[in-house]
Amino acid sequence: MGKLTELPNIGAEMERQLHAVGIETAQQLAEAGSREVWLRIRAIDDSACYNRLCGLEGAVRGIRWHNLPDEVKQDLKTFYTQHK
Repeated sequence: MGKLTELPNIGAEMERQLHAVGIETAQQLAEAGSREVWLRIRAIDDSACYNRLCGLEGAVRGIRWHNLPDEVKQDLKTFYTQHK
């Protein structure tokens, strides 16, 4: 896959942030995982929120973040709370 904006939940600003933290491809995003990438983004943008974390997870899975299973959302919420 080419541009990261072709992934669900990834707009131009998120793509810019992904590039800023060394993520250039969908494969790199998947290999690093949503949590690791979110932590990298959080290090350069302290406004990185729970929704951004969910958006990254949805992008890894190829779905809109609203469609993530509830248990995944809860796991992400726990992770977010521990790292905010």
